[in-house]
This record gives sequence, structure tokens and C-alpha cells, in this order.
Amino acid sequence: MVNFISIRDLRPGLSNIIKKINQKFDRYVITRHGKPEVVMMSYEDYESILETLEIESDKALMKRLKKAKEDLKAGKGSSLDEINKELGLV
Repeated sequence: MVNFISIRDLRPGLSNIIKKINQKFDRYVITRHGKPEVVMMSYEDYESILETLEIESDKALMKRLKKAKEDLKAGKGSSLDEINKELGLV
């Protein structure tokens, strides 16, 4: 969930807002004079976004993921049980 809050309103409730960000993964857009300036989010949320950007910037990996998605739609692939058997885990 994204919430908008002015710098003026942020200051007195900062501790409570940080608590909400960490507990509920809320995101806050901090505004100044009605214009968005900064985004506040949990560190875990931030790391997740960076990881997604890194994956999406890897053209070879994205090509393999697209191929895998197409293979699954075409009925190609293995079940988890089949993979576990191949790996000798069952």
C-alpha cells in the first residue's frame, strides 16, 4: 500500500510510520509543497526491488526465463517428484 504524507505531517508521527512500514510493508511517498520527493519503505522491500531490477537487467537470464515460461505453457517440464527422483532425493 502506498501512502502520501507531507514532510510537515511526517515529523510528529515518524516513529509510528516506521513501525507501520516494517510491520505491514506499507510504503510512503513524502511530499514537499504537494510534490513527491522521497519514498520510504522497509529495507527488505528495498532489497527485493533491487534484486528484481538486477534479474530484469540480465538479458540472458530473462531470455531463459521467457523460454521456460513458454515451455511450461506447452506442457514441457518436470514435476517436483520427477526432479527429486532425478536428484536422488526420494
